[in-house]
Amino acid sequence: MTSGEDDVFVTAIKPLVDAIGAELIAPGQAGEDDVVLSWAGAEAVAVRLPHLADSLEHILGELRRRHGMPLAELDRRTKQQVVRALETRGAFAMRHGVETVAAALGVSRFTVYNYLNRETAPRPGGPDQEPTATSS
Repeated sequence: MTSGEDDVFVTAIKPLVDAIGAELIAPGQAGEDDVVLSWAGAEAVAVRLPHLADSLEHILGELRRRHGMPLAELDRRTKQQVVRALETRGAFAMRHGVETVAAALGVSRFTVYNYLNRETAPRPGGPDQEPTATSS
């Protein structure tokens, strides 16, 4: 593979690598936990994945950049959306995930749990509710 082909491949995967907070390294420097990627039948680059705790910090940093302000300055509704997005990405399966997110949002752990429970709680008259008998 030519250097030009390597550059095209690396350029193509770089946004994904950046999005997950990983690092590109030379295939010869790859350790057993790194992922070596091949292109056109040859090893092109290796990806060093971040530690899980670093991943959450990376995601929170990306959310700060996306919103253009510290997460603690977001309004309540936007904070709720952030919590839902983080739940989807598995942030709360990590040890101290709730505490880390609560600190970033400038709210208590209790508030984060309320945001999480708000989405799963049945709503009055919603599809999870039993029909009630009415008298005529």
